[in-house]
Amino acid sequence: MINQKNRLNFSGGPGVLPESVLQQAQQAIIEVPGTGLSVLGISHRSDWFAAVVNELEANIRALLGLPDSYHVLLLQGGATQQFSMLPMALLRASEHPADYLHTGYWSGKSIPSAQREGPVRVAWSGESDGKSGSFTRLPGDDELELSGQAPYLHYVSNETVEGVQFHRVLGRDDVPRVCDMSSDFLSRPCCAERYSFIYAHAQKNIGPAGVTVVLMRDELLQRVPTDLPGFLDYRVQAQAHSNYNTPPVFAIYVVLLVTRWLRDEIGGLARMDAINRAKADVLYRLLDDSDGFYRGRARASDRSLMNVAFNLGTPEGDQFFLDAALAAGFSGLAGHRAIGGVRASIYNGMTLAAVEELAGFMDNFRRQRRR
Repeated sequence: MINQKNRLNFSGGPGVLPESVLQQAQQAIIEVPGTGLSVLGISHRSDWFAAVVNELEANIRALLGLPDSYHVLLLQGGATQQFSMLPMALLRASEHPADYLHTGYWSGKSIPSAQREGPVRVAWSGESDGKSGSFTRLPGDDELELSGQAPYLHYVSNETVEGVQFHRVLGRDDVPRVCDMSSDFLSRPCCAERYSFIYAHAQKNIGPAGVTVVLMRDELLQRVPTDLPGFLDYRVQAQAHSNYNTPPVFAIYVVLLVTRWLRDEIGGLARMDAINRAKADVLYRLLDDSDGFYRGRARASDRSLMNVAFNLGTPEGDQFFLDAALAAGFSGLAGHRAIGGVRASIYNGMTLAAVEELAGFMDNFRRQRRR
């Protein structure tokens, strides 16, 4: 049985994992069923691990309805490495700037790395002069003037720090779409075939830190220069079947377990989306019905289903709430250091029951403070 502290872990990342996955991972550390070996000591060159990679790729394809024209890569370095690896592959030889959207903390991190490799145009920014007013909304289609000559469009689907999320596919069909889905990958259907490139580190919805999933359309792979270091060359990584150097075997195995859980216990991404929407609705309804006691950060139409960011009006009020929540057994609720406040991250592994428990605590806290 999962312990209470794990069950009520609302951390922004690494995020909580499903109880059944934790139990299987625990067993695998002692012995992977049918092998007699700990997962921590199984060779990455073994037939067993080759089968893990093959099944994981197949599960991701099935969950997303991904056609055979895409490569599924299991890389290292997190999204941060992709901030550089991607423009190394697609921007260095371009005469035209890539379009980047600056919608929050993490998309802001991706831009300087790209600028080191080639021309970049920030097609929209939600940054304002006031820290508290920055990145509280996302652009409408009428605000985006995207270039038809850009080598690609890059955006982040869900900003974990500010709690804003796109609920539509952006861009032009004649320009490759590149999307950082690190914090909402496999949390909902995503029309994957409309993207040329998707990347997502694991430690939010699909596993522990150490592995980054990259989905890359074959025609984009053919554009990769041939003079990149092997580790940073998507073509080399694809040819090595994600086994160019020693991969994070344990992390990849846990991601496999999560895809099985999504398929067999949840019933697919449409069902996962419904559960995630129900969780988010519980918290956003509470914020909206609190008469201003809790102040949601994001514009209602752009609210994240993964990260519910809010505050209580003052830093002192936020801290009092966080101290009380921690004493009540809720962990990971402090907002990101960049903006402070409070943030409840409700990734795939977070249960509806745990979210309802948090909402009950928040309602009681509000009533007691207003007496």
